[in-house]
Amino acid sequence: MQKILAEFGNSQKELIHVLHRVQAKFGYIPPEAISEISRHLKITESEICGVLTFYSAFSLEPRGKHTVTVCMGTACHVRGGPKVLEEFERRLEIEAGNTTQDKQFTLETVACLGCCAIGPVVVVDDDYNAQATISKVEQILEKYKKEKKNDQD
Repeated sequence: MQKILAEFGNSQKELIHVLHRVQAKFGYIPPEAISEISRHLKITESEICGVLTFYSAFSLEPRGKHTVTVCMGTACHVRGGPKVLEEFERRLEIEAGNTTQDKQFTLETVACLGCCAIGPVVVVDDDYNAQATISKVEQILEKYKKEKKNDQD
C-alpha cells in the first residue's frame, strides 16, 4: 500500500485515482487499505466508503479473475437474457453478484450495455459475446477455464 500511496499526492482529489490503483493491485478494496488511504489523504473512512458504495466500479469483496456480465436491458431481456443468466448461475454454482469459490469468476448483471441490436449480450472481461443463448454458455466459460488449465501447466 505504501508503494501505491507514494505514487499520489496528499490531496483529496486523488481519491478516485488511488482507489482505482488499489483495486487494480488487489482486485478489490481491502478494509485495511481504506484506513491507510484515509490517513494519507486526510479524509475520513466514512467519506471513502461513501465513494466506494456510490461507484459500482469499486468492490469491497474479492472478485474473480474473470468478470462475467450479463445484460438485463429490455432488448436482452425479451431475447432470453434471464435464461442465459440462470444458466451461468447453474454452471458457476453462484447467484449473480457473487464470486466462485475458486475466485475464477464473478457473475454480475447490468441494466443495459447499449448493444441492443446484438442481444442478449454477455461480456467476459472485455470480450463481448453477442446473441448469447443457453447453449453458448458452456462454450463461453470453457474459453476461460482452458486459460486456467494452461496457466497451471
